[in-house]
Amino acid sequence: MEFLYEAIGRLFEWIQQLGYFGIMLGLMVEVIPSEIVLAYGGYLVSLGEVHFLGAMLFGTVGGVLAQLFIYWIGRYGGRPFLEKYGKYILIKKKHIDYAEEWFGKYGTGVIFTARFVPVVRHAISIPAGISKMHVGRFTLLTTLAVIPWTALFLYLGLLLGDQWEHIDEKAGPYVQEILLGALAVMILYFLIKWIKTSKGRSK
Repeated sequence: MEFLYEAIGRLFEWIQQLGYFGIMLGLMVEVIPSEIVLAYGGYLVSLGEVHFLGAMLFGTVGGVLAQLFIYWIGRYGGRPFLEKYGKYILIKKKHIDYAEEWFGKYGTGVIFTARFVPVVRHAISIPAGISKMHVGRFTLLTTLAVIPWTALFLYLGLLLGDQWEHIDEKAGPYVQEILLGALAVMILYFLIKWIKTSKGRSK
């Protein structure tokens, strides 16, 4: 455990030294939850070591690339590969089970909403890859979800300053509001889809 804490500490030092690229790579490596990396990025903004917009750009790119990496693993490695090695990128079997259930129930549109749901959000890219969802659609929906997530945790990290490690306590109410907004978008998406299907059947 001591080795783990030491490794994490070195990773944050590495992020600080690399600045924007450190934030991006920290998100791509996926050994620490994205909200913690972004909160630390917000802390670096408060120190004046990076600018908020730059951190937003590199944070968004890093977040999307991380999910594309998982997507491609799902597409070409499949579930057995991820069940065996997923633990190294913070994905457990239960995450895969929940993600597949959501994806099977709600379809490709859930890629956006699931990014804000605990347990599901880390693994939703897996069933998207396994089902060979169109990579362009996947990337678009992922990007639309990553942008507000990145902005929120950078902003909260900026507000917290050297107390950024308390991000979980600060973020709770905000994440809940975003989740409700995302669910509203999903309901609207399915309503529009249902209306189009109904019109198609009536012709």
